[in-house]
Amino acid sequence: MKPKVYITRKIPSSILEKMQEVCEVRMWEKEDIPVPYEVLEKEIDHVDGLFCLLTETIDEALMIKAKNLKIISNMAVGYNNIDVKAATHRGIMVTNTPEVLTETTADLTFALLMSTARRIPESMEYLKNGKWKTWSPMQLTGQDVFGATLGIIGLGRIGEALVKRAKGFDMNILYYNRSRKTDKEYELGIQYTELETLLKQSDFICVMTPLTPATINLIDKKELSLMKKTAVLINTARGGIVNESALYEALINGDIWGAGLDVFENEPVSTEHSLLTLPNVVALPHIGSASIKTRLKMAEVASENLIQGLTNSVPKNLVNKETLNLRA
Repeated sequence: MKPKVYITRKIPSSILEKMQEVCEVRMWEKEDIPVPYEVLEKEIDHVDGLFCLLTETIDEALMIKAKNLKIISNMAVGYNNIDVKAATHRGIMVTNTPEVLTETTADLTFALLMSTARRIPESMEYLKNGKWKTWSPMQLTGQDVFGATLGIIGLGRIGEALVKRAKGFDMNILYYNRSRKTDKEYELGIQYTELETLLKQSDFICVMTPLTPATINLIDKKELSLMKKTAVLINTARGGIVNESALYEALINGDIWGAGLDVFENEPVSTEHSLLTLPNVVALPHIGSASIKTRLKMAEVASENLIQGLTNSVPKNLVNKETLNLRA
């Protein structure tokens, strides 16, 4: 008998067909509406595997209803949407899709930095709305990127990939990380600083750290007050790392110059969100990894993780390796 799997979002047919060769699959078919929690409660009752995205909250209450669940395969690098501790306690494997989206997300991060610095979306609307009547010396002027100082908070794979892009713009690069990476300093030509120093000296600050209890509101009112008034804050990591209310106040008060955001504390974000009302904010709908090639690869890796876990193999990208001891 094939193991039973539930997929929380519609995935490419090529990936689905491969999974159906091994598993009995049910899938939420609506692309414009996320799967309701109550549907997940019913589906998880009898499945062996769950294929999900960051947008689904897989909490302990849900796992309690899962009688046969062996693996939760998350189609993302992060897994803060899953209660990993609860899963481990129940012997449920949790997997993710690291490495495959590094370059794509670094591309988007630098594109967002450039777009915010040069006011590209604002200029596009200016043109479309018929406001371009003449030319004046300071019209729609932005911040220079070439030769500026970039501060990176969190030097993981994506942070390192961002460094390589910034080097092409002759940027001076500072970084702050939980643990210092002296080998990378020499290899990449970057300088380690404490967070406070990075905030004070950087023209552009990119948040690249994971969301953990220690990084919730890592960038708050105090941190924003340390930044240059000409500074631009970019966040392509997780929304909860930046206090959105404090950021709004800093932007409207002119404490910092602008912000580029691909992530929000609560997603999808409401169109009435205060940050979306500001002309000096470039906001995107969490598209860091959204290239065709990368999303296909993410779905493929998530599928492989799931199948490995359901066929008594150790998934390549197992997050909670402690479950192996429980299975032994």
